[in-house]
Amino acid sequence: MNFILSFVAAIGALALGTVEFLGELGLFAAMGVSHIFRPPYYPRLIVRSLMEIGFYSLPVVALTALFTGMVLALQSYTGFSRFNAESAIASIVVLSVTRELGPVLAGLMVSGRAGAAMAAELGTMRVTDQIDALSTLSTDPMKYLVAPRLLAGVIAMPLLVCIADILGVMGGFLVSTEKLGFTPGTYLVSTFSHLKTEDVVSGLIKAAVFGFIISLMGCFNGYRSKGGAQGVGAATTSAVVTASILILALDYILTQVLFVK
Repeated sequence: MNFILSFVAAIGALALGTVEFLGELGLFAAMGVSHIFRPPYYPRLIVRSLMEIGFYSLPVVALTALFTGMVLALQSYTGFSRFNAESAIASIVVLSVTRELGPVLAGLMVSGRAGAAMAAELGTMRVTDQIDALSTLSTDPMKYLVAPRLLAGVIAMPLLVCIADILGVMGGFLVSTEKLGFTPGTYLVSTFSHLKTEDVVSGLIKAAVFGFIISLMGCFNGYRSKGGAQGVGAATTSAVVTASILILALDYILTQVLFVK
């Protein structure tokens, strides 16, 4: 009997903790978004956040997209050659990269790099009382620390995904023409004939949502960090894990909304 009661209590505590977490996250997101549209504005902080999220993440996103396109072409050729359908490789590569792999892989890479950095920076500021010091100087921490990062994430991620799409398709093109025997003209014609505007736009919509999630989770976990260096490490880990899970979950939801009529 005691075991059953303990089990029920544990389930109840988990449910209450989840509801509390979602409530705090929702309020935090609402406050952060509201500060984006209210003065004062800090353009220098927005530009700095764009550099940190976008420019400094470009090398890892570019390499990931390039090799993903190369591997995708090789794997597609291995499978399609069994059915004499090698001509479909170009369409598979471009659609897979623009619709799914570009935004998802870029989101996961940026989450591991920029999301962790945001959580560590804000977490360190929290445990060293720098955030409280901002409040004493009549500077709203949400306006100064969170809002620029949220806006930068929404702007930077679609730009990164545009580059990832180009490099992913280029990776498939290089492997197909140099190793698999495709002629460049035929491959490019097949690529552009199967690519539609909605394929690229859907990927960019996903990228903007993923950018917001990455910035939100990085700021949220860092902002409420506590417990010294150990707490900062836990906040950084939580930011990356939760952002990655939300990216994968929202990818399914957005695909259902955008493509399933």
